[in-house]
Amino acid sequence: MANPIKQLVGETAIYGLSTILARVVNFLLVPLYSRVLTQSQYGSVTYFLAFIAVLQVVLTLGLETGCFRYSQKEGKNPDSVFSTAFMAVLLLCSLFLLVVTVWSRDIADALQYTGYGKIIVYVGVILLLDSVTAILFARLRAEHKAIKFAVVRTLKIFTEVGVNLLLYLVLPRYVATHPGAFILNFVSASPDFTYAIFAIMASCVVCTVLLVPEILRLSFRIDLGLAKELLLYSLPLMLAGLPGVMNDFVDRFMLSELIPGGEEVWRAQLGVYQAGVKIAVIMSLFVQMFRYAAEPFFFQRERDKGSKELYAKVMTWFVAFCMAGFLFVMLYMDAIGLVLGRDFREGLSITPIMLVAYIMLGMQFNISMWYKLSGKTGYAVWITLAGLVVTVVINLVFIPRYSYHAAAWAHVASYAVMMAISLWLGGKYYPIPYNWPRILLCVAAAFAVYGCSLLLPELHFWPKMAVHTALLLGYAAPVGYYLYRKN
Repeated sequence: MANPIKQLVGETAIYGLSTILARVVNFLLVPLYSRVLTQSQYGSVTYFLAFIAVLQVVLTLGLETGCFRYSQKEGKNPDSVFSTAFMAVLLLCSLFLLVVTVWSRDIADALQYTGYGKIIVYVGVILLLDSVTAILFARLRAEHKAIKFAVVRTLKIFTEVGVNLLLYLVLPRYVATHPGAFILNFVSASPDFTYAIFAIMASCVVCTVLLVPEILRLSFRIDLGLAKELLLYSLPLMLAGLPGVMNDFVDRFMLSELIPGGEEVWRAQLGVYQAGVKIAVIMSLFVQMFRYAAEPFFFQRERDKGSKELYAKVMTWFVAFCMAGFLFVMLYMDAIGLVLGRDFREGLSITPIMLVAYIMLGMQFNISMWYKLSGKTGYAVWITLAGLVVTVVINLVFIPRYSYHAAAWAHVASYAVMMAISLWLGGKYYPIPYNWPRILLCVAAAFAVYGCSLLLPELHFWPKMAVHTALLLGYAAPVGYYLYRKN
């Protein structure tokens, strides 16, 4: 079993290196946004990104995971699988872009963003390009082309960051002396939240161009019989993914409706909330890079002897690494928190809550593989719907009183409920022997170390960082050695 785990670790490292590099570079946008934009404007960026995240789940139709399953299936042609999926997503997204372009002004008015019809069109373009390239990235993952995947993803992020820097730092001075500049047909003359959306669209265009060789490998044909099989398998995953992503982003929409005080107030609160969440992105980053490598890995090892024991070991190591990440962020918060502008640092109060939520989300990803591997994807809908109900109820009851703190705790409660249901159903239909005593030992050890850090007397910055480094090593070394010996 050592070799399969080494393969998973190796691919996770490659995906992780690119994702870490991309996210670190992207993370540099946080100090830019939190210093150039007002709380309200940053809230608007968050608001539109939430729409993009939710709609992309619908427009990809769950076909990424469907492609993994059917490209590995005996008697199926991988090229036909990916070509069919690509064409299905392309046709759907093209129709969507046409609709939002025709009614862009009306949609902007309905969202209380009158005069921003162009942004609605930009969102449509982003969704078209991101959705079709998602299928291309899935093929790279299935073919273990982790390096090419990493390079393209990294260049995409560099493009987004570069365009942001040009727009926010260079463009205002340029248009002051060139009032008729061509770029003003696409963006406003003064910096606002629309620059961030335009930068994302530009990065999607560059990403698509870089993937043209992958597009040319496709046959551009739809196998109707295969399409039916793919959709029957994938649509339940999409339906499950929709409440799942709604679970992640519905709080953004609910904050806009439930916080009293008008548009400026809820947009400002949303901006502060997003800033606090951004600091917890380190954990989200690890979960994402693990997911890129683990999903095809789990499918490919399904028929191996001892595969369930292997999945259990992966879960234990995953939790151990996640708890190290939790300690890293919390023990170095005095330094990491300086990333945010002063007006946004109040959002750091929800960072530890979101770190725990992301750890639970990663655990839920591991546990939920049972219904993907067993083909019982219909259960995914009910599991994620249960989580969404918990999120909505907690937000409805507590947001008016506790604002974004309620939204953060709703994530924790929701993921806990989904984990519990997944464990119960998984134990019934596809039991995996998770070693819960070891997993809970990792969690308890990390919280014990964090508790010790809170009991320390107040120290100056550098002595405090030195002591916290010793505490972090005090968790990582014994836990790593223990798990290595046991595995």
